[in-house]
Amino acid sequence: MTYPAPTPQPHAPATEHTERAEALRALGLTGPDPELDAFAQRLAQDAGVPYAMVNIFDDEQQFLGLCTPGGESELPTVGRSMSLNHGFCPEVVAKKKALVLPDVFASPRFAGNAVVDLIGIRTYAGAPLLHGDTVLGTVCFVGPVEKPQSTGQSSLALIKGRRDEVMDFLYRRADYQPPQ
Repeated sequence: MTYPAPTPQPHAPATEHTERAEALRALGLTGPDPELDAFAQRLAQDAGVPYAMVNIFDDEQQFLGLCTPGGESELPTVGRSMSLNHGFCPEVVAKKKALVLPDVFASPRFAGNAVVDLIGIRTYAGAPLLHGDTVLGTVCFVGPVEKPQSTGQSSLALIKGRRDEVMDFLYRRADYQPPQ
């Protein structure tokens, strides 16, 4: 069965883009980060999936923290960037709310997303990295095997908790006070 692809997300308004860029500079988020890679590795392990990301949004999604299968795995390797029209994180950024899809095929709106076919995604959980009211990006995990719907609440708690850990880490590392 084929489902329609989700509508591409519009680009952020100029003021939001400027606020995001200023916050990313203040937090030292400029490129791939070994500490965020380690964070993504722990998240993937705890979620029981092969992929996890800490990403920021600009003209495309940039994975500053990335856990992707490698070596002898038969699963595809994911690069450090992805179009804003791919994946489920653009929805999280647009809504400024966490999204959990234990089985993406259970939701026709998301089943037609390009990552379903490109890397075989069947489960997703993501939460926005919020700096005040500005979304910097997301923290997420994805996997090629669907999870029971009953795992939705535990996945939501895990991804929101990890989102908070990432933001706390970023503020601490940059010696930066979060906006109130």
